[in-house]
Amino acid sequence: MKSIKYVAVLICLVAVWAISTSAQVARPTPTPAVQPRPTPAPIPATNAPVPPTKIAVVDTSMFGDEKNGIYRYVDAARAVANEFRSRTDEVTNLEKRLEALSGEIDALMKVTPVNQQLVQAKQQQGQALQNEYAAKKAKLDEDVGKRYEQAVSPISRQIGAALDQFAAQRGVTMTLDLSKLLPVVLTMVPAVDLTQAFINDFNSKNPRAAAPVNTPKP
Repeated sequence: MKSIKYVAVLICLVAVWAISTSAQVARPTPTPAVQPRPTPAPIPATNAPVPPTKIAVVDTSMFGDEKNGIYRYVDAARAVANEFRSRTDEVTNLEKRLEALSGEIDALMKVTPVNQQLVQAKQQQGQALQNEYAAKKAKLDEDVGKRYEQAVSPISRQIGAALDQFAAQRGVTMTLDLSKLLPVVLTMVPAVDLTQAFINDFNSKNPRAAAPVNTPKP
């Protein structure tokens, strides 16, 4: 009886683990983030009048849109994803094998009497797969992060500088990221959303250098 309870607990752990990792395997194109501005030094209190304030919003999540986003960012992010496509597929396949194995164990537990020897063998197989998956995914995440920093972060910094200039030219004193504010925005005049205008301006000044090249890494 203790053995059956032990097996059931392991099945639950395998199932929960498979569900929790399924959302982590997929690697969508990361959303670009404009580099955070450094905190300005405190300004001594004066009696000078507060300058007129003009606030605009920009939805940075749109920068990575395949059709209407910032071309150079989209291409760079896609190139990074393509470099690691084979390894990403390998990690995804490991996850699918774990899910299938969890289903096999669940089916075996419904058969009476339970073949404990077979269940134990499946559990051992699942543990080995889990260890392989964890190691390969951790290494993949590390390598993708480094490559992303090399290929995409410089473009994000360029976008941040361009956005500063774009806002200054239009007399905007404060630009807010709409993608971070949506839950608290109740009303907004469409004219304050400069997202597409900025994207169009950036793309016109920074056109695609060349068509994206798929170079999967083995």
